[in-house]
Amino acid sequence: MTMGTIASLRDKGFGFILVDGASGRGDLFFHSTAVLGTSFDQLREGQRVSFDEEPDTRDPSRRRAVNVTLVDSDDGA
Repeated sequence: MTMGTIASLRDKGFGFILVDGASGRGDLFFHSTAVLGTSFDQLREGQRVSFDEEPDTRDPSRRRAVNVTLVDSDDGA
């Protein structure tokens, strides 16, 4: 599993993860259905997550995060 930090969340049920050590690579997309063990609504920007990567079904040349799991419950507040 890879580690990262939630960079942003959208009301439409998706977000982006800043992947640890991924300089210049950009943020990795994830959908609410990829979140395990907690609901998407409980996630906050700045939280640490672990995840796997796979090709995006809409564009196989891009990657997306799946099996997104909250590592800690610190919401950065």
